[in-house]
Amino acid sequence: MDRILSGIKPTGSLTLGNYIGALKHFKDFQDQGEVFIFIADLHALTLPIDPEVLRENSRDIACFYLASGLDPKKTTIFLQSQVPQHAELNAILQNYLYMGELKRMTQFKDKCSKMNDSAIGLGIFAYPSLMASDILLYDANKVPVGEDQVQHVELARDLVNRFNHRYGDILTLPKAEVTKIGKRIMSLSDPSKKMSKSDPKGDIFLKDDPAVIRKKIMSAKTDSGSEVSYDVENKPGISNLLTIYGAMKDISPEEAAKLFTNSRYGDFKKEVANAVLEELIPFQERYQKIKESGEYLSVLKEGAQKARDVASVILKKVQHAVGLLDE
Repeated sequence: MDRILSGIKPTGSLTLGNYIGALKHFKDFQDQGEVFIFIADLHALTLPIDPEVLRENSRDIACFYLASGLDPKKTTIFLQSQVPQHAELNAILQNYLYMGELKRMTQFKDKCSKMNDSAIGLGIFAYPSLMASDILLYDANKVPVGEDQVQHVELARDLVNRFNHRYGDILTLPKAEVTKIGKRIMSLSDPSKKMSKSDPKGDIFLKDDPAVIRKKIMSAKTDSGSEVSYDVENKPGISNLLTIYGAMKDISPEEAAKLFTNSRYGDFKKEVANAVLEELIPFQERYQKIKESGEYLSVLKEGAQKARDVASVILKKVQHAVGLLDE
């Protein structure tokens, strides 16, 4: 049986891009294997974040998980920080990654290019080490991630090969899985940039009022001409909206374009807004009900215990392999 693991970092308000790239598809994995979905709150500490904001974001993600269709009976849902084995395994495995490898990570280079050297913490540099520990702790062989995390999963694979070559068949080799439809949703105000929790005008947030969502889509930047066609290079704005529509309807952007061959931009945007709201309004209603009931708290508590039980097995194997006393 496959072991499937993924998670979301609670560093900002989740967007439509997070929904399409992750939340919408998590429930589909429940019948494919043993699923572990967590809230990566330790990763959120790599940059300064207000403690109450972190707590609120973590609560929201737990509720979003349940609202998206994750069933606690089929999926282990938990907070990373409530499973100490993540930090314990990281303390061991970080010794098997090299500085040269970490320096080559694209995300690290991108973040550093926007920061003063004195503001770059060790957590940002060593992020891939903790991520590898998250994955390897559950013997996960399938890891659903966004395109920007594929490189980190590849580094985890290198780590597994290096560790197993030295100690034997201890760690499971993971494989990244990227959503094919809607894998990269761009900003509505600037389709050259990814929708990324930081643009109030160009990002659709999952907690936005439906009227606000509709307004943002109707105000989305489009392109010259009047033809609705999928052409990322020459029509990035329209192509992004086609990607969103396609993701909502579970069809490709090219298939979506065929439905709007004779449509004007305004009419097309209305249909995109309708498709988004048709799915997000019920999602928001489920989220609100779950949050008000507080049921997510017991889900997280039970999930953390299940996760600890599983994680302790691989941690003990690694501890024994490297020579730590386990008497």
